Amino acid sequence: MPAYDRERTVAFRAVQTAAELCQSVRADLDGDVMEKDDRTPVTVADFGSQAVICKALRDAFPDDPVIGEEDSSALRADANADVRAHLLEEVRAHHPDVNPGLVFDWIDHGTDAGYSERFWTLDPIDGTKGFVRGDQYAIALALIVDGRPQVAALCCPHLPSAIDADPPASRGQAFLAVRGEGTVQQPLTPDTDAVPTPIQTSGTTDPSESRFCESFVSSHSSHDLAAQAGERLGITADSIRIDSQAKYAIVARGEADIYLRLPRPDSPDYTERIWDHAAGALAVEAAGGTVTDMHGTPLDFTHGRLLEANTGVVATNGPVHDEVIEALAAAQA
Repeated sequence: MPAYDRERTVAFRAVQTAAELCQSVRADLDGDVMEKDDRTPVTVADFGSQAVICKALRDAFPDDPVIGEEDSSALRADANADVRAHLLEEVRAHHPDVNPGLVFDWIDHGTDAGYSERFWTLDPIDGTKGFVRGDQYAIALALIVDGRPQVAALCCPHLPSAIDADPPASRGQAFLAVRGEGTVQQPLTPDTDAVPTPIQTSGTTDPSESRFCESFVSSHSSHDLAAQAGERLGITADSIRIDSQAKYAIVARGEADIYLRLPRPDSPDYTERIWDHAAGALAVEAAGGTVTDMHGTPLDFTHGRLLEANTGVVATNGPVHDEVIEALAAAQA
């Protein structure tokens, strides 16, 4: 039995449940969008996803801390009573006897902040703006052991089975990875005959033949620096523009070769959050790719909630990685 077989199974079932909740919320999203202190949106689905995933993790691995993005503090305010009621309705679809206090406890099980030798990190909805817009988003869960992601369940509830073939029935894919064992793509369909498919990054070796996968929202990364690096590499192919950690999935299954998350000129000291990258990074690495920061340094998950030792993120198919790092350095010289 693989060393992390149980963790992978629990993680997949947890994100699958969260995806059902999120899709239910999105089908009837009507004003339940709050704004956090950093001006980013948060919805019933963010809270509900964190609640059901943290419950599953606490039941299966009670000693494992969870570093998640959300907490229940805003939900407790009288002004958010309607959001709280909607959240309870959605969670009760999966856990009928739950009460508000227990839902808050499940959410706050994901509020650990410090580093542990073994812990989970969770982004209950990565790409909330895409979720609200009816576009791509991801549910990203990863197990970190000794500072390295070892298990990932990256769930993309609106992503088709292939980027250039979009039958509605194929939307909803999970990308499951265990370090050293590869990455598989697993449909979210309840069809018991659906089998996971091993995926690999592309075999592109000439950087000029590469294709970028970029953020749909330009404020998430420095597109100018990426364009300068692309020009130095001779890249002419149109980029794939998509929300969330689904970009990692696109690189992992070989539909793009390079994903850059670079500091913007107006926030050069921004530090990435671990939940924004842990699951996606492992999905790419286990599929044969390489993920570092923009200086070629491996991502360091030993600093709690932040990637404090890293600047930006570069994910590639592997063969072109060194040349991408060199192009970024030259573009900044």
